[in-house]
Amino acid sequence: MKAQRRVAVTGLGLTGPWGGDVDDFFRRMLAGVSAIAQYDSGEAHLAVSMPAVRCTDFDPLADIGHKVPTLDRSGLLGLAAANAAWRQAGLPMAETPQRRAGVFWGTALPGALTIERCYRDVFIGQRARIAPLTLVTAMSNSTASHIAIEHKLGGPCLTYTIACAAAATAIGEGFRRIRDGSVDVVVTGGSDSPLSIGTVRAWEAMRVLAGSAPRGAAAACRPFAADRDGLVLGEGAAALVLEEWSHAQARGATILAELAGYGCSSDAGHLVRPSQDGQVAAMRGALDDAGLSHTDIGYVNAHGTATPEGDPIEIAAIREVFGAHAAALPVSATKSMHGHMMGATGAIEALLCIQALRHGAIPPTAHLDDVSADCAGVFHVRGAALEHKIGACLSNSFAFGGSNAVLALRRA
Repeated sequence: MKAQRRVAVTGLGLTGPWGGDVDDFFRRMLAGVSAIAQYDSGEAHLAVSMPAVRCTDFDPLADIGHKVPTLDRSGLLGLAAANAAWRQAGLPMAETPQRRAGVFWGTALPGALTIERCYRDVFIGQRARIAPLTLVTAMSNSTASHIAIEHKLGGPCLTYTIACAAAATAIGEGFRRIRDGSVDVVVTGGSDSPLSIGTVRAWEAMRVLAGSAPRGAAAACRPFAADRDGLVLGEGAAALVLEEWSHAQARGATILAELAGYGCSSDAGHLVRPSQDGQVAAMRGALDDAGLSHTDIGYVNAHGTATPEGDPIEIAAIREVFGAHAAALPVSATKSMHGHMMGATGAIEALLCIQALRHGAIPPTAHLDDVSADCAGVFHVRGAALEHKIGACLSNSFAFGGSNAVLALRRA
């Protein structure tokens, strides 16, 4: 049997609420600093006021360097993150398409702002004509296509729209293509900007958004807490450059971490109600794929959205996978600080896992004062960061539709 190829992470890129500095973002996460703030739409007739996370410092012209009229805001965030990851990886800019390099990108609601603007023009503005580039701006694969064009990535260019598991799935599928020998280099990750009024109203109708914020908007998302009551939406993007291990070594690249395994599953049961069995299957799949024992894992970045039903099911799944090891296993949900960035979240959390491996420190679940009885049984990192050198960790992403994706990462 042909030996499987190892996969290195050589670049990280971020478009986040405090800009694009990955180290600064990680320091804030370690300190328990929340990016969640009160968001007001400013629309008199369709007023939206809620806790949210926004990339207020993002300037497309400054971060991308040229005007891109065929990208929705989600795509602009994504291209900026991908460019940053490419720069850190130190890969050259090619002049012709590179057939052994590809793009695997995740997004949940691409083009949401563009589509809303189009509908306003048609149904409110009563306009007979709309912006001619609306279709290509809103299409799901626009971000991936722009990344491929920018960096001449002539291999597979694939987009995954799998709700909250989109980015983790994209990363996992790109990882598999490198490991099986199809490509040598992959730009992967995810982006989303879901704060259109129509999207927010749809989330409100499902009654899963955080309602109460007794300590202010910054503490609105409280995963695993006894008083948790819902998730907080956010926008952002994160990108990883993956390379075949010897390819990275041959060019003298700095290897940040190893992507060691990927597990995915479908609950095949309910569109919005999560399944413990499905989550267990994805976590065990990632461990088996990486050749890791459950006792090798020193940290789990939980999906942890702060919903009353979702959090205890994930903790029960973690307890089932890790057995007696679960009681001492550090677990945290960083969505308590960066919010739920939809299709981008799996990439943001994978980035944080890589930083945890590199720096020997685990960010806490913020605002977690009293752990809910139905979320007990693991070692919740709360109150402060945990200085803890770990060899391997898992990043969980579980989505509406019953799609589950788990990444296993190992210290380089």
